[in-house]
Amino acid sequence: MVVEATLKMTSLAGQILYTEDDADTRELVSYVLARNNYRVILAESNDSALLLAQSNQFDLFMIDNWMPGGSGIDLCKKLREFDSHTPILFYSGAAHDRDKQEALSSGAQGYLTKPVDNDELIKEVFRLIAEARNGNPK
Repeated sequence: MVVEATLKMTSLAGQILYTEDDADTRELVSYVLARNNYRVILAESNDSALLLAQSNQFDLFMIDNWMPGGSGIDLCKKLREFDSHTPILFYSGAAHDRDKQEALSSGAQGYLTKPVDNDELIKEVFRLIAEARNGNPK
């Protein structure tokens, strides 16, 4: 299932594909992002995220590490097969350093461990999109 979350906004800050299997987390995070002028497209699985990523333009891919049918690491590697520019931010409950290092090694530019303060989430989303737009992703 794919759901789109947006609020009325004056100017769009960016379009984000957010892949998360937990409905409550999807709703909360998409609301926070939409309130900060991001258009959020939601996917519940790696398969739907890949289809959306291949057929749409996004400023950021935001993914959970633990997904049914495949990990966020799997999704990250598949995204990098056809898109090397769009930044990837893991937003995951996997809190071990090993999880973070594996995500960054698979092609991600950022990693936040749930739960995180809304301001910290927005700051990291803004940073990654700005760096990609300026041609110098970390």
